[in-house]
Amino acid sequence: MQPSLASRLRMALVMTVFVYPVVTLYLYILMPLTPGWEMWQRSLVLVPFMATTIVLLIVPFIGKHFGTFIAGQKKSVAA
Repeated sequence: MQPSLASRLRMALVMTVFVYPVVTLYLYILMPLTPGWEMWQRSLVLVPFMATTIVLLIVPFIGKHFGTFIAGQKKSVAA
């Protein structure tokens, strides 16, 4: 069964909130180290770091802490 459109949109929103600051941080680190480089060269360095961060850190964190929100379910509260 495929996730609903609403679920995919919630995932996109949460991913954006977490990925944007990481990309920005990596660019702040990378830019001074690569003066005069072309954009494609910087991207060649940035993308492996970013993909690894997303797969190993961001997606598991989002799944653990925001899974019920993304799925559109309410958290069950133990009485």
